[in-house]
Amino acid sequence: MDHKMSMYLFVSYLAIFTLFFKGFVSSFPSGYNNGYNNGHGHGLTSNLNYRFYDRSCPRLQTIVKSGVWRAFKDDSRIAASLLRLHFHDCFVNGCDGSILLNDSEDFKGEKNAQPNRNSVRGFEVIEDIKSDIESSCPLTVSCADIVALAAREAVVLTGGPFWPVPLGRRDSLTASEQAANTNLPSPFEALENITAKFVTLGLDLKDVVVLSGAHTIGFAQCFVIKHRLFNFKGSGQPDPNLAASSALLSKLKDTCPNVDSSDSKLAALDAASSVKFDNAYYVNLMNNIGLLDSDQTLMTDPTAAALVKSYSENPYLFSRDFAVSMVKMGNIGVMTGSDGVIRGKCGFPG
Repeated sequence: MDHKMSMYLFVSYLAIFTLFFKGFVSSFPSGYNNGYNNGHGHGLTSNLNYRFYDRSCPRLQTIVKSGVWRAFKDDSRIAASLLRLHFHDCFVNGCDGSILLNDSEDFKGEKNAQPNRNSVRGFEVIEDIKSDIESSCPLTVSCADIVALAAREAVVLTGGPFWPVPLGRRDSLTASEQAANTNLPSPFEALENITAKFVTLGLDLKDVVVLSGAHTIGFAQCFVIKHRLFNFKGSGQPDPNLAASSALLSKLKDTCPNVDSSDSKLAALDAASSVKFDNAYYVNLMNNIGLLDSDQTLMTDPTAAALVKSYSENPYLFSRDFAVSMVKMGNIGVMTGSDGVIRGKCGFPG
């Protein structure tokens, strides 16, 4: 191959790479930091920075990655738990680390709210990571930022997309059990109600569909689904959608027998790949076997159903849109600058 041909191939490769890289970067435009804010501490804000800790805590990302990996080696379920922890933090008064706070004399926190009690996990993983970070850069990195980074690492570890996490969140000094009971979507809610809760925070129906895709990993407690297995809408029969898949229904009934003692047992949200972040969740919805009411209800709305179909057919599209929606969600109601604090321990306000 002569020199001119080599140069031509090199320039062509460089042009293709530049276009690809430009497209990747454009998936995370700065506009996601400039969006909606409703004047009450919710919505998207503009003060986070992708390189916020580059000088003050340069090993931050490595420490978080190592901490999540250690936890994942011992318990593969922790990946879904860390992702859910971030979601449940952001939906209650913003992404401020408030979900991590223990109850105190001054407030009843979010840990024991109905959607979180005996359900949300990963607190000790975040605390361990925080301890490691404090050894390297004391009182520098917020617990809220650690939760956001840990969620990203959890998704990557299970085969999902990587996305740059904008940083600079500050921690709350208080938490609210009442707000958690009110603001967090329920697996039993209608799509209209779930969407309304997203819209209040500056998200939209597309974000509902995309972020619901997090159910491609993880488990649900049996009490959430047993009504679909044994007495759907008071019929005394299973949900016809699940009954159409006899093998799945039989497996779920074995996992979640119709006795009170099975309520806290766990059923995989995606039985085929419960620890692999893929688009199988949407394939399940297309086959009418989404596990939660709040999953299958996506198919009752034409716009949502069209998105489900697209993601079931195109895993790359799902990965791309999931990354973008996670950046949006991570900007909800954040405190920056002199607002809030940097907590030394994530479970305590002081």
